[in-house]
Amino acid sequence: MNIPILDLKGQAKELEEVLMPKIREWFLSGGYIGGEHVKTLEKDLEKYLNVKHAITVGNGTDALVIALRACNIKENDEVITTPFSFFATSEAIASVGAKPVYVDIKEDTFVIDEEKIEKHITSKTKAIMPVHIFGHPCNLDKIYEIANKYNLAVIEDACQAIGSKYNEKMIGSCSEKVKKSITCFSFFPTKNLGACGDAGLITTNNDELDIIMRALKEHAGGQMGMQAKSILEGKDGEEEITDVDPLYNPYKYYNYLIGYNSRMDSIQAIILGEKLKHLDKYNSRRNEIATFYKNSFKEISGLIMPKVEDNVYHCFHQFALKTQYKKELNKFLIDNGVSNAEFYPVPLHLQKALLYLGYKEGDFPVAEKVCTETICLPVFPDLNQEQLDYIALKVKEFYEKKGN
Repeated sequence: MNIPILDLKGQAKELEEVLMPKIREWFLSGGYIGGEHVKTLEKDLEKYLNVKHAITVGNGTDALVIALRACNIKENDEVITTPFSFFATSEAIASVGAKPVYVDIKEDTFVIDEEKIEKHITSKTKAIMPVHIFGHPCNLDKIYEIANKYNLAVIEDACQAIGSKYNEKMIGSCSEKVKKSITCFSFFPTKNLGACGDAGLITTNNDELDIIMRALKEHAGGQMGMQAKSILEGKDGEEEITDVDPLYNPYKYYNYLIGYNSRMDSIQAIILGEKLKHLDKYNSRRNEIATFYKNSFKEISGLIMPKVEDNVYHCFHQFALKTQYKKELNKFLIDNGVSNAEFYPVPLHLQKALLYLGYKEGDFPVAEKVCTETICLPVFPDLNQEQLDYIALKVKEFYEKKGN
């Protein structure tokens, strides 16, 4: 039996009948970027996430960068984050000229250790970027409390956490307790809510941040670009243009900030809008699979299951086990047809592109240890019971050979 780490073909087949006519209509319409499909998706996501503003963008990395820019994070500023995440988390911070400042993680849930954040805050700290890694939410109450105390922005990296909840509230609903509260999502095809290409989302309840981010994602031109510049600079706004030709909008040809071209293609909005209707079902199935694995492996000593805090709903973007036999188990499973993944083999503070930050091996021992022990099993919703039984059988077989 050969079982992939992820297989999207079943999901595509399930949605083919309803999606293909919509895609054909889109193709013949000639309107390929933005438009009503994107507006509808934004409204649907605002409702689903219970948030005031949902802003579609080109991908999850753009979402992080634009969110940082909207919070006026710039050169020599510091952003507190985790060393255990995908590279884009730190890449986004560095790309706006700021410095990622790392805080070690909690070994049982892999998220940033909120109790260690405060001692890393300096006069240069401008934001906290917690990562809801693998879909497990961070302790947002404590993070918001710290942010309020030091007047910091909170930019949640929820690129793996669509559908997760903290204290019954959707990740992405953003805090009313923090003035600058933003959440960023990725809709890369492998995500729980995946497009057929790149796509992303930013959410906030702050009207000014909404204006800035919508401006930045489209070259910061026109009247919205002017408004964004005024907000960022703390000014009332430029004098209105009075020399107006009725044939065109003169604001259209003025750009007020260096922005980005990060618009969502409307075909992605069509696909995501349809998949959104099924997201809770997909996430529920992932939880069922996670429960099956936990029950199957609970008697294996030395194989540590992912912990889920009582006050969260985990969307299980990944099912991450910890084992001292990481490389051996990885090879054994692959040799027996079970694909698996090692997220993440290198912590961010030891990435070659980030060595200029001056961190060294041993600075974040928990993250470094987790990187050497974590292995992820298939958890996509279309796994059937035969496949799950086979995966469990092979994991048990491996440990039996190890004497467990």
